[in-house]
Amino acid sequence: MKILIIEDDDNLRELMHKALADEHHIVETAASAKTALMKVEIYDYDCILLDIMLPDGSGLDVLRQLKASRKQAGVIIVSAKDSLDDKILGLDLGADDYLTKPFHIAELCARVKSVFRRKQQNGEHFIECGNVKILPETRQVLINGQSIELLKKEFDILHFFMTRPERAVSKGTLAEAVWGDYIDQADNYDFIYAQMKNLRKRLAEAQADIEIKTVHGYGYKLEQR
Repeated sequence: MKILIIEDDDNLRELMHKALADEHHIVETAASAKTALMKVEIYDYDCILLDIMLPDGSGLDVLRQLKASRKQAGVIIVSAKDSLDDKILGLDLGADDYLTKPFHIAELCARVKSVFRRKQQNGEHFIECGNVKILPETRQVLINGQSIELLKKEFDILHFFMTRPERAVSKGTLAEAVWGDYIDQADNYDFIYAQMKNLRKRLAEAQADIEIKTVHGYGYKLEQR
């Protein structure tokens, strides 16, 4: 997943970043409402960890903008404010969960996984398309029931497309989702081509009945044969 941590406490933000990056997520951060508002306007995320009390504003304003933009990120409010009113307001505005500080990092990671399963995997622990099944939490790929090995970015690309079957995706959107914010400012996307070539080869060799096709002049789309 691509995750945005909006948290002004440097130590906690770094701790959260490390824990989620260790679980193979792409993790971006913002320490202020201003930076967070800019990021949610420009970039897309699978999950946002949102502190309410920021030095220059309320995290709830970030949540309001996110929902007004109709973006589909899961949102977990992470806050020291434990009043019932704050929880109700955050959930009414569209947050998916509410975690009160202090918390255990293991609980944070579990809640992130839970939100993603509900929003992207219909509550299941796997994603299936054709004869291909992936288990995101263990990063396992099965084709016709047989396990195949993929490199990290190959898996990330496959995971990204299997949550968006039959949807054309631009090269910039793919690069941002798999490599992180600001990669869309790269001079070219040559780094995608090698990863895509290898992934396509591995899928074909394993007789997958899905294919990531080129949409000329735009990007790619996953289709079932």
